[in-house]
Amino acid sequence: MGEVPETHSGWTFLTNHARVLAAIAEDQTTRIRDIAARCRLTERAVQKIISDLEQGGYLTHTRQGRSNEYRIEPGTILRHPADAGLTVSDLLSVLAQHDAQRDATPQWMRTANVQERGSPVDQ
Repeated sequence: MGEVPETHSGWTFLTNHARVLAAIAEDQTTRIRDIAARCRLTERAVQKIISDLEQGGYLTHTRQGRSNEYRIEPGTILRHPADAGLTVSDLLSVLAQHDAQRDATPQWMRTANVQERGSPVDQ
């Protein structure tokens, strides 16, 4: 079976729902096991999140043999009142842009930039 993900304490900028949605946006035929590994969640947590997203109208799935194929509803409005007017497509666009920039920057430069800048408290 799958290994238990590394635990994380404290808060983060992205919710687990956003992480799962981004993983599905990258590969609509991805398995729950693979989403769980990528997002560092349990498979059960991913199943619950997918159910939440489907109930909220953000996601649908169809069965393709033994697999699922997911379809994101890009025009669905984000839930929080502070995000009024923003859609799932807007969110995924920002996340994809970030991933593209991160992937284009070599790891050694990312590490050097963080060390060079120091922590935000130091500035």
